[in-house]
Amino acid sequence: MTPADAAAATPSQRLAALGLALPAVPVPAGAYVPARRHGDLVWTAGQLPLVDGTLTDHGPVGAVVDGGLITPERAAELARVCALNALAAAAAVAGGLDAISGIVKVVGFVSSVRAFTGQPAVVNGASELLAALFGEAGRHARSAVGVAVLPLGAPVEIELVATICSNI
Repeated sequence: MTPADAAAATPSQRLAALGLALPAVPVPAGAYVPARRHGDLVWTAGQLPLVDGTLTDHGPVGAVVDGGLITPERAAELARVCALNALAAAAAVAGGLDAISGIVKVVGFVSSVRAFTGQPAVVNGASELLAALFGEAGRHARSAVGVAVLPLGAPVEIELVATICSNI
């Protein structure tokens, strides 16, 4: 895709150009909904790095779990998966991915060992994907928070607030 094509492309076209597709919306593990629309905003619940309904990695970033180390680089890849899951949830209530006009806020939770301070770099995995899909409208306010443990033992969880096109 040329720079001119990328500038004119829709978020769904940019997603396809990256070789990605929105996954099915993950089923909530509790008494909540994956996303909630209010006016021209959509808030998502925290999304884990589920692929086909399965958590692919477990444990905190910087710890060896089941013989494998969850590196910051791997955690950033997982944050990208979380962002795709969050976009799928947002798109489901917005009327599709192309109905989303931008991203307002991202909150990233990173389960990490006590000495780890690279949470912002991990959450960049989500932020960079959102910027690639939405351009300047994908740049957002953000929090990157280190926590001891996340649901199901996930290394990372991402939630976001998106804006909806005003004509939808």
